[in-house]
Amino acid sequence: MKAFILAGGLGTRIRSLFPEVPKPLIPVNGKPFLEWQIRALVAHDITEIVLCVSYKAEAIIDYFGNGHALGAHIDYSAEPQPMGTAGALQLAQRDFTDTALVLNGDTYLPIDYSPLIQQHTQFVRTHQAIASICLTQVENAARYGRVMIDAQQHIILFEEKSNIAQAGLVNAGVYIFEPAILDSIPVGQASSMERDVFPQLLKQHHLFGLPVARNFIDMGTPEGYAQLSDTLR
Repeated sequence: MKAFILAGGLGTRIRSLFPEVPKPLIPVNGKPFLEWQIRALVAHDITEIVLCVSYKAEAIIDYFGNGHALGAHIDYSAEPQPMGTAGALQLAQRDFTDTALVLNGDTYLPIDYSPLIQQHTQFVRTHQAIASICLTQVENAARYGRVMIDAQQHIILFEEKSNIAQAGLVNAGVYIFEPAILDSIPVGQASSMERDVFPQLLKQHHLFGLPVARNFIDMGTPEGYAQLSDTLR
């Protein structure tokens, strides 16, 4: 299976710590964060990787090259200007021809992808799923938004941000998508997976949730970066 990493973010929330470094290259215990993500994929035998890059793309391409040093084969899709999480994937459509794993380039979720891919495949067969989102339980979902699923694991509520401070499931930044998701993304326009695409798929009953027991870390904030530094060794 091919993996796409959405690594085009500007890193505005953490720029106070690393003003000149693109977010994917921010060092975590001696390695760029994106290298930790790639190594985790390779450890699970996912070696075909597409990096969707934008801000300071040249620096990222120069560092990772073809990926062979990490046991991977890396291709690149470079945005001419920031296209958002959905627009970036649409731009990479040439490489998106089969079921794919998609990761946000600023979150770390150490999980075994295989059972989740199997679950998604079952959703495709039985319910025509187009997208499955990995979900994790947190004590306060207000910072992340809320997600609710029904007994069949259809997502029935997806809020990107919320003022409701209560425990709940949240988007963990790891997805499994079918190529049909591209039909819901406008060509040549900036768009957001979370704000534009997922609500549309929810209404069409093509969006599913995959709860996982592990917590994710958002490295895009100083607090998340400190937590990540304590976790990755």
